[in-house]
Amino acid sequence: MEDLERLKEIQKECAKRVIQRDGFQRVELIGGIDLTFEKMEENPTKAWACLVIVRLPDLRLVYQKTIEGIVDFPYIPTFLAFRELPLMLKLYQEAEIKPHVFFIDGQGVAHPRGCGIASHFGVETNSPTVGVAKRKLFGYYKDLGEKRGSFSYLTYKGNIVGAVVRTKDKVEPVYVSVGHLISLKTSIELVLKTSLYRIPEPIRLAHNLLQRVRKG
Repeated sequence: MEDLERLKEIQKECAKRVIQRDGFQRVELIGGIDLTFEKMEENPTKAWACLVIVRLPDLRLVYQKTIEGIVDFPYIPTFLAFRELPLMLKLYQEAEIKPHVFFIDGQGVAHPRGCGIASHFGVETNSPTVGVAKRKLFGYYKDLGEKRGSFSYLTYKGNIVGAVVRTKDKVEPVYVSVGHLISLKTSIELVLKTSLYRIPEPIRLAHNLLQRVRKG
């Protein structure tokens, strides 16, 4: 087992490198990355990572790629990057097209040490990234409206670490945080621009494709 204190220091160093402002001139292509595992409880286990890229504003699919590998770091809450990042980086290196912004299924700076998997991936690849999570990991927020587009800031110790965003009327929100090289304002706007359902299309399509690949 890796020394978790050492890994915490890696995360803290990563957090210092995160840039929370827009690092691009335009956004036309948005990618979503998701992973799935053959056996979640086992370690090591076979895993698959998928990148799906859609084009704004019509969300037309322009590229998809899936790779397979072995994951040998156990699932430990708040240390997800050390389990999933190696396969994600391999996927990034092999992708023939790179989007202007990556959506990552997980947290960005809304993380106890300020560097969730979306931030880690962004810093490692020097790419604009947004964390889009299905569940809250960290922080507090006030109730938000039931309408699509409603959001409430996620805060911790007086600092804004993300936003809770309603992507569809009366549907559970998603938890959005800056990964790297993007502002929270732009992150929220892009999540809403790409959401037809609860989960933004790039991540939703990647998830659906992985389920088909996993079932063979």
